[in-house]
Amino acid sequence: MKTIKRSQTIGLPNRHYAQDLAWALLILLTTLAVWQTAPPVVQGQTSKSVRFTEGLKLQELEPGIEYGQTTSGQASKDETTGPWFINALRIDLNRAYLKIVHALDEGVGLETVSSLAARYRAPAATNGGYFRIAGTFRGESVGLLLLDGSLISEPYNDRAELGLINAGNRTEVIFGHLRFTGEIAVGPARHSVQGLNRPLSPDELIIFTPRFHRTTLTNPNGIEVIVRRNRVAAVNDLKGSSEVPADGYVVSAVGSAREWVKTQVRKGTRVDFTWRLSAIEPGADTDWRRAYSMLGGGPQLIKAGKIAITDKQEKMTPTFATDRHPRTAIAKLESGKLLLVTVDGRQPGVSAGMTLEMLAGLLLEFGAVEAINLDGGGSTTMVVHNKIVNRPSDQTGERPVSDAILVFPKPK
Repeated sequence: MKTIKRSQTIGLPNRHYAQDLAWALLILLTTLAVWQTAPPVVQGQTSKSVRFTEGLKLQELEPGIEYGQTTSGQASKDETTGPWFINALRIDLNRAYLKIVHALDEGVGLETVSSLAARYRAPAATNGGYFRIAGTFRGESVGLLLLDGSLISEPYNDRAELGLINAGNRTEVIFGHLRFTGEIAVGPARHSVQGLNRPLSPDELIIFTPRFHRTTLTNPNGIEVIVRRNRVAAVNDLKGSSEVPADGYVVSAVGSAREWVKTQVRKGTRVDFTWRLSAIEPGADTDWRRAYSMLGGGPQLIKAGKIAITDKQEKMTPTFATDRHPRTAIAKLESGKLLLVTVDGRQPGVSAGMTLEMLAGLLLEFGAVEAINLDGGGSTTMVVHNKIVNRPSDQTGERPVSDAILVFPKPK
């Protein structure tokens, strides 16, 4: 912010003092009025203040769905002035709705946003949350994923999430932070469950559900219990990659958890698996229990209409927030509408990318009151009417991802 210097009036003749004082007061009042009414302007890591949305016009794409794109700023040697190639979807939740989907309709695997949009016949879509990009479990969500009431992946590092709620004829979106607790019970014996549908860390017990994959894809260094209709159908020790039954799940354990399973579980034993998601924000549990789908992202960007970036609390690396990257974000607007936005990056002269502070400032320009960051970098993608409208940064083009947020008009 520029420093405003006080006018030097000491040397003015006395007959001009009152007039100049009146002018100074008028200028001060005018400046204060401008500060109070002007839209937010972001200066973070730019050489001058920039209005990112200047020139952006949103036009109706489908009933309840508006779309627009713009390039703001201009090229410079250090990219502090841009440019920034921005694409935005503004959604009237009275007339349109969202659907979160996973690649290949399983808990692992990768698929492009354009493919997911085409398969589901969605007029618009963006990429979603974080995921494992390589290895046997590539495409596994790193963060919360709940689809139509079925929990597929637990929260990670207390990171920000969004939930979709059916409220009569309107879709509602909630933002916040959740924690997972899980437990299996074998008679009076209890053991905590560390997560779902992911690789096991030392001494962990993980549950694999039918939404994950045909098999557990695990290594033969643990014990796996096949549960069908709450009864143990089989126990496989040191074999790995058990088939996941459609009418049950697999309990997979290594280390000390494996030893517990070996002593407590027998074929025919009754096993009960329970889990719970609890809101970190006080009093939010009731709203989260109404959500039919949830997606993890992070960090939080906007809270109660103000920039409130929680990258440190969510254990993001420092450069993740301060470096300029391609970004994808979702926000609730003061108008009640929802915003999905992408900003391209890593393309000198085309789009420089944004820090999280700059991204939050962009969202404030739209009137955001709540917002979280989604996966970005080469994953940042927006599709409109089966066309990729942004410029993904990977040299190979559109990157396959784990999940996507699809946008549909409501049926008439």
